[in-house]
Amino acid sequence: MNIRDGLIGSTAYAALIMFGTPAFASSHREAPNITKMPKVDNTDVYAFTSYEPGRGAFTTIIANFQPGEGPGDGPNYYTMDPDAVYEIHIDNVGDAVEHLTFQFKFTNALINGTGETVNVGGKNLSIALRQAGPIATPGDPHLGENETYTVTQIVGDRATGIRTAVVNAAGGSFYKPLENAGTKTFPGGYASYANQFIYSATIQGCGTPARVFVGSRAEQFAINLGPVFDLVNFVPVEGDNDPVYGNGTPFPGGITQSADNQELIGKKNVASIAMEIPTACLVGSGNGVIGVWSTASLPQARLLRTTPTYDTPTLEGGAYVQVSRLGMGLVNELVIGIKDKDLFNAASPSGDAALIDYVTNPTFPALLDALFQAPVRGVIGGSGTIAPTNFPRNDLVATFLTGFKGVNQLSVVTPSEMLRLNTKIPATPQAAQSPFGVVGNDLAGYPNGRRPGDDLTDITLRVAMGRLCYPIPVAGAPTDLGLCKPADAPTGMAAYTDGAPSSATMIQAVFPYLNPPLRGAPRPQTQP
Repeated sequence: MNIRDGLIGSTAYAALIMFGTPAFASSHREAPNITKMPKVDNTDVYAFTSYEPGRGAFTTIIANFQPGEGPGDGPNYYTMDPDAVYEIHIDNVGDAVEHLTFQFKFTNALINGTGETVNVGGKNLSIALRQAGPIATPGDPHLGENETYTVTQIVGDRATGIRTAVVNAAGGSFYKPLENAGTKTFPGGYASYANQFIYSATIQGCGTPARVFVGSRAEQFAINLGPVFDLVNFVPVEGDNDPVYGNGTPFPGGITQSADNQELIGKKNVASIAMEIPTACLVGSGNGVIGVWSTASLPQARLLRTTPTYDTPTLEGGAYVQVSRLGMGLVNELVIGIKDKDLFNAASPSGDAALIDYVTNPTFPALLDALFQAPVRGVIGGSGTIAPTNFPRNDLVATFLTGFKGVNQLSVVTPSEMLRLNTKIPATPQAAQSPFGVVGNDLAGYPNGRRPGDDLTDITLRVAMGRLCYPIPVAGAPTDLGLCKPADAPTGMAAYTDGAPSSATMIQAVFPYLNPPLRGAPRPQTQP
């Protein structure tokens, strides 16, 4: 029985047809409907063993939302949606069902019900800005609007499981910092201000405190975004044999690595929900592998008020409906067909087998073949397709749906899309990390979880074009994964790239890892 027949014939598939619509992942504006709701658009998920020195017993999970935040986008900036619930889910069994969820709920409040006010000709009026002076501390008196949040741990099903509050170990509320308006608003420096919002948090049943941070961070998703979606408006193979991105032979006419190709890093910010949790409090009774994904949900009904107020611009009601979901990045952009993208955001990993054709018979490699067969063949010789021909694509099934045996496969294997992390593999120190993760002989990186410095775009390109049909280095030795053969992937060893480089050294090596956000003023500003 081939893998497709096995999955489609499963009882999981039958149950899915009865109870729900399958979902893979959500990312930067990847589905038509989510573009209408940027506050709940899940852009990236990271899950990795903490590599901050002395924190190797912890797992860091980061879920980002609100794509394309401009550093100077005042006066309202980027609060979270108080009507939504944002959730991080953990499967520590392998049945593609959440067994542990951390739910975030946000509240925005104006001080004195008005925000900052000024007296103008005897009339005390609410000002148009969120701040009326320099900001230095959580709940600063110059800040007219405060954003706080609660965190709830749910054990079991996220709707019916046991709920307990995750609390600030120092007492008081969890605050979200104001975005980095600029040096006049934050004369003491933004980084020191934002670090005050890193909280030690007590999780019931977990003897060691966790850490929590929610706030604006600098984007770290390396991608040549505009040209990629302009029918890949470049030849996507390394052009000058960069020592990290090349494969030993320059590719005439190919793209070269350059910061000029970055369309997010150094230009945009993102809203980040970050947790660092003792690993022992996440793993179940299995083999130490956990599956991670995040979601955002909104009330089913929304009525626009004709006389909106700050507190109730709309009337919300009904059950929460999931509108965004993300595990493995780029799946919905590059794997899922446009007609099904919104459906993919709607349900849980347990239903992912239903649309397995998008993984076993992917369209993106066929598109690359149509666009670049002639220039690629002109250099490497031969004729015919440059795309892999092994169908079903068991290499992609392992990457996106099952994990790799001995690396990041749960002890129970249920084909489903989620970010799988083997917590028993030690973290690689920042300076030694490969942006190519497992393919770069770094087992602590993608697709074994995902770190902010992993070059998701290039790894996905190379895997899609058949890199896993060839031996990959594991502990310095070539290892055949047995998923397909070199003859199945005629260009599988080509150095496919979008020319936008990534590295762990671009970001800080301490929680919450992603850099402080780019400032609104003075500008221009480059990524630190």
